[in-house]
Amino acid sequence: MNKTILSLVCAVAIGSVASPIYADNITDRQKERKELAKASKKQLNEKATKQARKEAKNLQKQGWTVAPGALPIEKQLDRSYLMQYEFDNDGYQTYIMAEGMSVGGSYDAAKMQALELAKQNLAGQIQTEITALVENSVSNEQLTEGEVATVTRSVLASKNLISQSLGRVIPVVELYRPTEKNNKEVLVRLAYNTLNAKRAAIKAIEQDLGERADSLHVKLNKILGL
Repeated sequence: MNKTILSLVCAVAIGSVASPIYADNITDRQKERKELAKASKKQLNEKATKQARKEAKNLQKQGWTVAPGALPIEKQLDRSYLMQYEFDNDGYQTYIMAEGMSVGGSYDAAKMQALELAKQNLAGQIQTEITALVENSVSNEQLTEGEVATVTRSVLASKNLISQSLGRVIPVVELYRPTEKNNKEVLVRLAYNTLNAKRAAIKAIEQDLGERADSLHVKLNKILGL
């Protein structure tokens, strides 16, 4: 993966691996999110457009283009960045962004695999976010340590279930470039509503825990803001 694509992937990550450091920094993260949310729409539009133009030029130099009839690279990236900068009233991102990239003998085959990889990326981000929220709930006595251990194990074991529980995903960025042997390399970026992502996680956790999930259902919904 080249540096430009790596930078894109890093830019859309919603959190780091759950750890005590995450819990220590959660207040700072919330403060930063709220400050971003207060920024004017005009400023956000200008920032997104500027970044989109710069990124589009870099991608075009590397041979990336769009399918006939699709929006230009700059417009696709502009929409992606605007969604990335959208926050709710609590200062959290409205959308989770995830990417996938794959090479195939045809455009459709490569796109299908790229979408699947992006969904797995999305599920991994949801795992990280849910785990951090659940582990942090011990400090305010929302869950016991035993309940946290149970839910955490379930979350870590439910990546495929979370991916399968996701609703219809729509790429906001879809690019391709020809490679050797007449193959096609496709890059997709997905935007998925954060609340829907949490609901997908709850569904996967309940499916994994079975009857044990009944006593945790209300608590988990409260922790995740559902």
